[in-house]
Amino acid sequence: MTDLHLCLVQNDLAWEDIPSNLSRFGDLLANVHPNTDVIILPEMFSTGFTNNAAALAVPMDSAPVKWMLDHARRLDALIIGSMIISESGKYFNRLLAVFPNGQVLHYDKRHLFSLMQEQDYYQAGSEQLIFEFRGWKLFPLICYDLRFPVWCRNTALADLMIFVANWPEKREEHWTTLMKARAIENQCYVAGVNRIGLDDKANNFNGQSAVYDFWGKIAASAGNLPGLIHTTLSKTELEAHRNRYTFWKDRDTFELL
Repeated sequence: MTDLHLCLVQNDLAWEDIPSNLSRFGDLLANVHPNTDVIILPEMFSTGFTNNAAALAVPMDSAPVKWMLDHARRLDALIIGSMIISESGKYFNRLLAVFPNGQVLHYDKRHLFSLMQEQDYYQAGSEQLIFEFRGWKLFPLICYDLRFPVWCRNTALADLMIFVANWPEKREEHWTTLMKARAIENQCYVAGVNRIGLDDKANNFNGQSAVYDFWGKIAASAGNLPGLIHTTLSKTELEAHRNRYTFWKDRDTFELL
């Protein structure tokens, strides 16, 4: 596939209310364009960013995961978003990549947000997730990972790097600047999907979900309003850029761990 059609879903989150959030996002997904390939939801889209893992964690065969499976199948699209997952007695801030054929891949957040003691409640992941979908190589990550360029380093030459987030307004400049930097240094598209609204701690989130191209230019932006942002990425333009500017060939080779 030459082009990839994205849908970024930016919305307020009902605090720790899984049914309400699934209903809200379900209403939004009813308006997704029919040719959409990838739909991206925020971090912890079913609860908001919370450390109340013991009360809110769900297993991989739970209703929220089934909700993603049902929508992926119905919309014939890959759906990406993170939620609180319980597994083997541990809790994970887990990103799920749910395919229209029922396949589910996952990535557990590597960098847990120490400013909010996330590491005291969740188990950190240790492996990246890079996979292909409709001819594109995707590299999804979660929120705080954005600050760590070595972990985000595009050694696999992924075409699209995805960040799902709950990133507060007071650090908006960091959000936009770091996404732009990741796009430029990795010579790939970068999509970041954030929430809006207030959480239970009175932190304000003003969205600014966006897609940056390989030049670091904004290809699409949601601003601070709820809703869907549709945009189309060009594999032809990406490959032409990489063939003309072969900076990726000069990257360092060292182990992450």
